[in-house]
Amino acid sequence: MNSFAKSTLAIIIAGAALSAGVATAQEYPSRDITFLVPYNPGGATDPVSRQFASQLEKILRVNVNVENRPGGSGTIGLGVIVRSKPDGYTIGLSDIGALAYQPLINSGLAYKTPDDYQPIVKLSEQPIVLVVRADARWKNFDEFLAEAKKNPGKMRVGVNGLRTAPDLVIQQFNKVSGTRIVTVPFSGGGGEATIAVLGGRIEAMANSGAGNLGHVRAGTLRALAVFTKGKYEPFPDATPVGDSYDATLGSAFYVVGPKGMPPNVLNKVSSAALQVVKSEEFLKFTKTHVYVADPKDSQEAKADILQFSKTYVDLLKFIEQR
Repeated sequence: MNSFAKSTLAIIIAGAALSAGVATAQEYPSRDITFLVPYNPGGATDPVSRQFASQLEKILRVNVNVENRPGGSGTIGLGVIVRSKPDGYTIGLSDIGALAYQPLINSGLAYKTPDDYQPIVKLSEQPIVLVVRADARWKNFDEFLAEAKKNPGKMRVGVNGLRTAPDLVIQQFNKVSGTRIVTVPFSGGGGEATIAVLGGRIEAMANSGAGNLGHVRAGTLRALAVFTKGKYEPFPDATPVGDSYDATLGSAFYVVGPKGMPPNVLNKVSSAALQVVKSEEFLKFTKTHVYVADPKDSQEAKADILQFSKTYVDLLKFIEQR
């Protein structure tokens, strides 16, 4: 084969490879997508994950299969997402605790900052609500707070684990208000804390809105405060703490993928994800299920996570000094 023929053959081969690459890129997604949820089924992350996945597969026209990978306060499943092949076929949900708080206290993770993974979209938030037994002597948050200030260290608030979102927002409130409300972590989660407050073993409980709503509607618990700015519609009588104090840490949920996804793949999945969270169907779902819609694109989600990280750093310093 002469040099001209060899050159021609090389050009043909290169062109074929390039065409195949372009065709492959344009075909994304051409098979099922795995959507990992790093928590057990049945919690606050499950409904929003399945709603998102259901809508995403309609847009991308492939199956989006939800798989639960619990453990390590959400870090085990998130680690699987971060270490997966960056081809757009493994993405998943995470909450702000696993994304921004755990890296501050756990040096053995596969990630530290949003530069180590790919934020895709922000789904929603869930404010933390402070509740007491329905027959408690405090009729509103002002009365509860007055007693907490009068008796430092005496008021006990149950939370679903040490340094979870409910625990951290109470610590944040202590920091900005000068109070000394004691958190009581329950390894059995929000259900165990609910039993404790109903049984009178603790004065109050802090939990997500979804975790409290049933008891409040049944008249066994009364919502005194919500750690957010402005009224929280599911609990209209609860005092919005954020209107007076900078204490609004709650749960926030994001969709993330591994770092290094091809631009065309990232653009397609990010665009589809943003379309989902801004849709009338998804917004209706969040309202019905006591989430707070907060749709943000990949860059806005990254900035959001970084801001949470700064808040956690300052809060950890306060906790360590106490």
